[in-house]
Amino acid sequence: MLTAWSQWGPAPAPLFFGNEALRDTFLKVQKSDAPEPRILVVDIDESSTVKLGPWPWPRARVADLVETLLTDYGARGVALDILMPDPSDAAGDTRLALLAEHGPVVLAQAFDFRQNRPEPLRQGSLAGAGMLRPGSAAVPASGYIANHAGLARAPKVGNIGFIPDPDGVLRRVPLVTAFEGRAYPALALALLNCCSGKPPLVPEVGEMRVAFKRDWTAYTVVTAAEILAHEVDAASLRGRLVVIGSSSLGQGDRVATPLGSTRPGLGVQAAMLSTLLDVQEGTAPRPWPGKWLALLFAVGSALLATYAFPRLSAVSSVGLLAAASLAWVALAYAASRHDPDFSTTGPLASNLFLLAFAVPYQWQLTQRRSRHLLDTLRQYVAPAVVQELLRSQGDPLAPRQLDVTTLIADMEGYTGHVESLPVEEAARLTREFLDCLTGPVIETNGTLDKYTGDGLVAFWGAPLPIEHHADQALDAAREIVRRVGVLSDARVSAGRAPLRVRIGVESGLAMAGDFGTSFRSIYTAVGDSVNTASRLEQAARDYPHEVIIGPGAVERARRHRFILLGERLLRGKENPTTLFSFDQNMTSSSSSLAQAPAEAARAAEQSA
Repeated sequence: MLTAWSQWGPAPAPLFFGNEALRDTFLKVQKSDAPEPRILVVDIDESSTVKLGPWPWPRARVADLVETLLTDYGARGVALDILMPDPSDAAGDTRLALLAEHGPVVLAQAFDFRQNRPEPLRQGSLAGAGMLRPGSAAVPASGYIANHAGLARAPKVGNIGFIPDPDGVLRRVPLVTAFEGRAYPALALALLNCCSGKPPLVPEVGEMRVAFKRDWTAYTVVTAAEILAHEVDAASLRGRLVVIGSSSLGQGDRVATPLGSTRPGLGVQAAMLSTLLDVQEGTAPRPWPGKWLALLFAVGSALLATYAFPRLSAVSSVGLLAAASLAWVALAYAASRHDPDFSTTGPLASNLFLLAFAVPYQWQLTQRRSRHLLDTLRQYVAPAVVQELLRSQGDPLAPRQLDVTTLIADMEGYTGHVESLPVEEAARLTREFLDCLTGPVIETNGTLDKYTGDGLVAFWGAPLPIEHHADQALDAAREIVRRVGVLSDARVSAGRAPLRVRIGVESGLAMAGDFGTSFRSIYTAVGDSVNTASRLEQAARDYPHEVIIGPGAVERARRHRFILLGERLLRGKENPTTLFSFDQNMTSSSSSLAQAPAEAARAAEQSA
């Protein structure tokens, strides 16, 4: 919406978000010094006034200058960027009036466009009026300074007044001015339509941006003194349109343009004439829909940001916006030559908005997600696993199918142990027993699924895949048995009944992820191997071994030896399951690290 408003909305000023400043930069880069062969600029400069006398000159001398250009130099038309509100020498005024009335000569008059003057300007006699078309976009004027009445019969008169932008820079020229129901062309337009030899150009806009395609050095500029003295080769200037004016600082005709802070107003007339010639001859750049390009680019940037920001860090998001902004500047640079009206900085303002609001918002969401991830994972996994998950891309808690090893453990005869104990002692026994179960799980990078009163469920291989998850689960099972044994010995020494832990371990595919709701998050694993581990833990009550291991875990193990317990039909299973336990006569060693699953099974059968 910000970009759309900058293109079609009522901007508070032509400098909307630095649009004109950026365009000025483009113009300075694009300006050309290639010669403009269609235009001749005759400058009444300081050297001319030194040779021929101070300004204002007698009108006879101005008439001589015009006649010389038309007759001796073969100019197609001459425009005078000079105001003559008061009569001077009668003979000179008469000659100028006849030249303007019957020859290809355009006089100047200046309209005032300020609407807040206490007394509107009314000086001289207006001329060169045309019909004001209904619905015309002509720029309304409040006053004028025109030539004296002796020149009022001139049919070709052009406006040299202008409206600077709020920063004082002249970027546009009123092509058509409306005053008291009549229309008046700009000086360059009047010269073009009278003397170019082509059909008149009917402007569709009241005010036109000056292209400033060429710098001042690109125009053929000769002094008035050189023309009057015939010091310039006439053949090189023949057939040109001529603009006569002054670049002299003493005459004060200096303006700020995009190309410089103080440029001769004569140069603006030449640049405007060159712009109109390009339009008339069809050599102007073809129009582009700059406003739509800006809007589409801004929408594309917003969609890209919507997709990319949640997947990128804040620094990367800023870099993405910077790259998009540079890409737009490159596109706007090309489009600015084809469309003078679109806002070049609209998409940049939109990107700035994204930088100010969307990037911090996404950063906040990322922080919230990280805190949620930390709060959730710290309940289940070791700190090293949490740090690795934070470095991972995407959502590590999303449900996915993984190869895991599940360990389920609980206390045999829990009710008998605690029913005769005071509540405090029963609670302490439960905590001490769960500590024996939990410590080995976390130390071997396991994921704590849940506590089951007097036991727990844990798994390895999720949320991060682990290559040797079966061995790590079996290491945890061994350590759990050892720690429970130490706790049991202490209780026996205190006159209490010994403790026994039952553990079931099995490996296989399971669906692991956050299966929580909006009320509570829970990271768990579900699948046949998880159910099998539960049945193995229950089966341990019928064996003298604390740890009952399924065939999936045996197949994946590399650092443990096993004994075969035989087959058993577990509850919920259609086929018998082969049961294993640790070979208590063998310990983990470097010689058994590379033992293959098949070899482990054979060794287990031989031991049995």
